Amino acid sequence: MGNDTDLADLAQLILNVGRLVRARTPEGPEVVPMTETERHVMRAVDLFPGASPSQIADRAGLQRTNVSTALRGLEEKGMVSRRATAGRGVAVHPTERAAANLRTLRAVWARELAEALGEDLGDVHRCTALLDRLERHFTAAR
Repeated sequence: MGNDTDLADLAQLILNVGRLVRARTPEGPEVVPMTETERHVMRAVDLFPGASPSQIADRAGLQRTNVSTALRGLEEKGMVSRRATAGRGVAVHPTERAAANLRTLRAVWARELAEALGEDLGDVHRCTALLDRLERHFTAAR
């Protein structure tokens, strides 16, 4: 039972720390505003460039209709491009604007975490590896 408590504590902390980091993300012309669903879709597009909308929905754990709505919004914001593939398929790719936006966000997040964690990156590397493993598990094709 102790393992269940430890794992539940980890999940709770991941959710809360993510929310707190998001709350410190700047707003303004340097950052493209996105809805929560658009952020999830954008992460899937960044991880799997060229994925179809159905693949994005599957990997992000979202409803296909919600992904379609988010993709329309992201396309209007210049964050993604959709290209026809063989047959009637569509491949979704991040744009340069999306890459620039992500660079801005990552710089802010790095400063925020450096302020909280300091220079010792040993634990950061171990934590990053663990969270990467979890993300890969949860975004694996079903």
